[in-house]
Amino acid sequence: MALTFDDGPGAYTDTLLGHLARYRAKATFFVVGQNVAANPGIVRKAYAAGHEIGSHTWSHPDLTKLTAAGVRAQLARTDHVVKAATGVAPKLVRPPYGAVNATVRRLTGRPLVLWSVDTLDWLHRDSGKVVRKAVGSVRPGSVILFHDIHPTTVRAMPRILKILSKRGYRFVTVSRLFNGKPPKTVYSAARAGKS
Repeated sequence: MALTFDDGPGAYTDTLLGHLARYRAKATFFVVGQNVAANPGIVRKAYAAGHEIGSHTWSHPDLTKLTAAGVRAQLARTDHVVKAATGVAPKLVRPPYGAVNATVRRLTGRPLVLWSVDTLDWLHRDSGKVVRKAVGSVRPGSVILFHDIHPTTVRAMPRILKILSKRGYRFVTVSRLFNGKPPKTVYSAARAGKS
């Protein structure tokens, strides 16, 4: 299964990296470019620890409401700062809000990764609810959506990792989940929630 974290890096990302390391869990971070520009060190640290870094655009707009030039700029600026931090441009994109149309698909040119489990952590801001949603909805092959900018989510992670580890789950990056070849759209029917 793949744990994915959107909207960072943020104030709690470093703590999250510690939780993941204790369970030898690898995750995919869909970062917002302006946050990477403000704190490239934590992205570098995550990448060096074996986590995958994907693009979540520069400033988190609904890409379906932008011009083609606007979409390209959102992705290019983020690619630039991620590459400056890690040496590698993102190979995956998670469109904000899961908003995708034909223009976004064409301009992205990379796998668009949505999710199969939305923990609604952005809405509830309650660690117990995040744990219940994550462990109650997961299946083999799940892509779970979290946000590492919320302290309640980061506080929930040790319990989630412990419970799912005991159930025999391994935590891998999105690319590893798909043996290095994610499809053009991962979980396209899962568009829901705020990402």
